[in-house]
Amino acid sequence: MNRPKKSLGQNFLIDPNVARKIVRSLELRKSDRVLEIGPGKGALTALLLAELPTITAVEIDDQLAEELHAAYGNALTLYHDNVLNLDPHSIAQQQNGKLRIVGNIPYNITSPILFWAIDSSDVIADCTVMMQHEVAKRLVAKPHSKEYGILSVFAQYYSTPELKFTVAPGSFYPVPEVTSAVVSLDFARPHSSRAVDDAMFRTVVRGTFGMRRKMLRNGLRALNVPSIYFQNSAVDLNRRPEELDVEEFVSLSNEISVLMNDSPSNTLRLVL
Repeated sequence: MNRPKKSLGQNFLIDPNVARKIVRSLELRKSDRVLEIGPGKGALTALLLAELPTITAVEIDDQLAEELHAAYGNALTLYHDNVLNLDPHSIAQQQNGKLRIVGNIPYNITSPILFWAIDSSDVIADCTVMMQHEVAKRLVAKPHSKEYGILSVFAQYYSTPELKFTVAPGSFYPVPEVTSAVVSLDFARPHSSRAVDDAMFRTVVRGTFGMRRKMLRNGLRALNVPSIYFQNSAVDLNRRPEELDVEEFVSLSNEISVLMNDSPSNTLRLVL
C-alpha cells in the first residue's frame, strides 16, 4: 500500500463495510452525475462504478492519480488537481446536470471544501462526505451550543444537513486519532426562509460571528451598519450571534438590505 502523505491529510478508508454503507446511503440512479473527492486507493470508486457507467473524480496525489487512471480507464474522468481549484459550475455544465458530491475528504481542508460546495450549491444536488466527527457536529448544531457557528448557519440555510453515522478510527490507514462521521448536505432542500440579498446574508453571518462573544450590535457596527438601524430592528441586538437561529439571521439580513436600499450612500464592509 502507498505510504500515506501527511501533507495531503491522507487517511485511506480500508473498511469495505463502511464503504458499502456510504454508497448504499446515496441510493444511486444510473443518470446520477457523481464527483468523488479524493478517491485515494479506490475504496468508494469501485463501488460507485459498479452502480454507474461513469463517474468524475479529483485526486491531487501524483501516484494515486496514475493508478486510478490505469485501473478504471474511460469509466473515470479524473482531474489531477486540488479539489478547491475545480469549478463545479463548469463540470455541471459539461455533464448537463447537477452534481452529487461524495468522498472521504482530507481533514486538514474539510471546512474549505464544505464552503466550496456551499458556494456552488446551485449546481450541486447533494454532498455526502466523511469528516472529523467534531466538524460534523458543527454542521447540525443548534443555537446556544458551542459547536454552533458560521458553518452551522450556512449549512442549514443552503441545505438540509444530516449526520448519517460515525466511523471508528480503525476503519482507516493510518489510524487517525479522532472519530469520523459521514454527513450529507441535501442542497435540494434548503431552509424555507430566503434572504433577499445572498451577499448581505453571508456578510451579516460572517461579520457578527467574527465577534462571537460580543452583542450583535457590535458586529453590525463593525460592518458599518448605520446607527439608526439599531433603534428599529425587530431582532434584539443585545443578543449574541450564537443565540440566533437561521430564520432570525435571514430576518436580520433582510432588514439591513431594506435599510441600505433606502440609504444608497451607505456602504457595508462586505465579508463574503
